[in-house]
Parts: sequence; structure tokens; C-alpha cells
Amino acid sequence: MNQIWIMTSAFDQLDLDQTIEKAQEAGVQGLDVCVFRKDGTRDDFVATHMDYEHFTPDTAKAILDKFNAAHLRLSIGAFENLIGGDPVHRVKNQNHLLKLIRMAHLLGGDENDVKVGTFVGYNHELGNQENGFEKNLEEYQRIFTPIIKYAEDLGVSVLYENCPMEGWRSSGYGTTFNNLTGVLAARKIMYELIPSPNHGEIYDPSHDIWQNTDPVSVIEHTDMSRLKRIHVKSTRNLPDPFWGNMYPMQRVKPEWAAKAGIPYSTNEWDRHHYEATLPGFGLGDSMDWRKFVEVLHQKGFTGPFEIENEAKLSKQTGKMGAIMQGIKAAVQNLAPMLYPLTEEGFVYPEAEVQPLKDLNRKDIPVVTMEELGGSGK
Repeated sequence: MNQIWIMTSAFDQLDLDQTIEKAQEAGVQGLDVCVFRKDGTRDDFVATHMDYEHFTPDTAKAILDKFNAAHLRLSIGAFENLIGGDPVHRVKNQNHLLKLIRMAHLLGGDENDVKVGTFVGYNHELGNQENGFEKNLEEYQRIFTPIIKYAEDLGVSVLYENCPMEGWRSSGYGTTFNNLTGVLAARKIMYELIPSPNHGEIYDPSHDIWQNTDPVSVIEHTDMSRLKRIHVKSTRNLPDPFWGNMYPMQRVKPEWAAKAGIPYSTNEWDRHHYEATLPGFGLGDSMDWRKFVEVLHQKGFTGPFEIENEAKLSKQTGKMGAIMQGIKAAVQNLAPMLYPLTEEGFVYPEAEVQPLKDLNRKDIPVVTMEELGGSGK
């Protein structure tokens, strides 16, 4: 039986206690807690709901108690570029991921199903070269081999999310592929390059929808031992006769676009023709959720469905009322597909939410890439 969770980026304006209250109001069973760097470079859909600088075994115990009192499960994550971009921030992102792995360990790690979500990112200095994609995979192997070994030693699994991060560079560049894990082929190779059981994936179907890729087919070709989470976020594809739906819209001189009467890219995220949605709320989307859930169940997926609210009509309004409406609508839309039928309708039995175990983990020091023998840069 699948649970429904919420990714806490939807509640960046709230603290953790307030976010837990919203989760209870929505009737979900868990939270994927965002713990982004406060000095990071991202300003889109990020939140920091735990203190990563002063995280001790006592902190972990207090969080476990807090979540158990609320009958909620949890994971943690931060999603940044770890193999490319500014070299200073690149190393900071790598070291931050190591902090999150330590935090997950203190929270019980895989024994409590506390995973760590991340991106891999992309190195365009390598990518611009011939065989650049292959070179990015080699860079991934170099950077992530010590990271995954560290996670494995601590009994923690690292999960990659498949967003291509299409707006992560200036729209003056031709390509919008900015995160290595954005295609299944890369993820398949990554597990061969680092053959550890302690890494896997969070799959978000919305990213494949606008790439004209069928999420059902992706799941049919996915190694289910690697799939631990599903992101609930969808896309309404918007056809465009001027640029098409295969390549990103390009930036051109505004006066050219005006004279030609065509749209053009006005910012780094204004590249592909789609609208972020939540299933069951507003305009509808370009995906068959029932078929998607059916293939997941046929393949034996029992993990949580995590609502990642970035919807234009919900999170992007900035209004808490609309944010909660979108989340509640998504819960109700998924309930008949995921929850058992009871006298009260399709409801997840609260008694089935297993309490998080207090494993009394001993403190371990924070480590850096340099200490693990990885150069980082």
C-alpha cells in the first residue's frame, strides 16, 4: 500500500512545526524534508526545514519524536549541481550532501527509510566537448564514488531526481539539459559505474511528459530495486507552431521577434512549452495517472508518492490557500488509486503508519570531500 507524502519546498515560508501541521491538515503520511544550503545559488522552490549546521544525536531523537507524535514518516534532501557550475559552489554542494547523509544516518537511515534526495548536475565545460555526455558520466563516477561509499558505510541510500533543470543556464545557450539524471539511459549507466545498492532514484513523470517521453514506458524499463520514490507533479503540454516541441525556444533580439511576430525566450526558464500542474487541480494535464499508477503496481512499487507542488495555479500563486487546495486536490485524486476503500471512502489507515525507530545512533563527525579522498573540483 502506497503512502502519500509532501515535499516541503511547498512550505518554504513556514517552519518545520508549521509544515507538519499542514501535512496533517492535508491527510498525508509523510514529508520529504528539504534541507537546502542557506548560502546556495538557487532561489526557486527551495526550503531549509532542518538545521544542518548543528545536527546532533539529540536533534535526531527530537525530530523522530516529533514525527512519531504526528504519525508521519520522513526523508531529507537538497537538489543542486554537484559535478558542474561554479567550482566553489560545486564543492560546497558536495560537502552539503555529505552532511545530509550523516543526518540521515543519525535519523536511522535505511532502517527507517530515511533517504537523501539529490541532483547530480552537469558540467558544461566537459559537455561542450566531443563525447561530452560520456565525460560527464566519468565525472559523475569520479565525484560520486566516495560519496556513495560513505553513504553505504552509514546504511543510507542516496536518491537521484530526474529533472533536467532546463532553466539552470542562460537562455542564450542552445541546450537545456543541465542535470545528468534527466534521462533513464544515464541512470542505467550510473548504476553500472558505481555498483552499490545504496543509490537509486526519485522518479518525476512531469519531466518526461514535456520531453514527449511516456512515463509508463520509462517505468517498464526501470530497475525497480532502484526506484524508491515517485514525485507527484504533472505537466500540461502547450503546442507551439513557431519553435516546435522538440528543442528549446531560443533567445533572439526582441526587435526581431516583434517584427516576425513570434514568441522568444525572455528568461532562463522560458524555454519549453508546458505548464506545471498538479493532478486533480485546475486545468488538467497531459498524463494518464491511472495507467501510470497501474504499471507501478504491476511492477511491485510500494514506496511513497510525494506531492511536489510547483503548479502554476497552486504554489506559483504564492497564496497558502491555493497551495493547500492544490495539495488536497492531489491527495483526493490519488486516493482511489492508492488507498483502500473503507466506510469513510478511500482512506489510508493511520495505524499502518509505522513509527520511526529510535536507534540511538552515536555521534559521528562531519566529513568533507577532501577527507574522503575526493578532490571535489
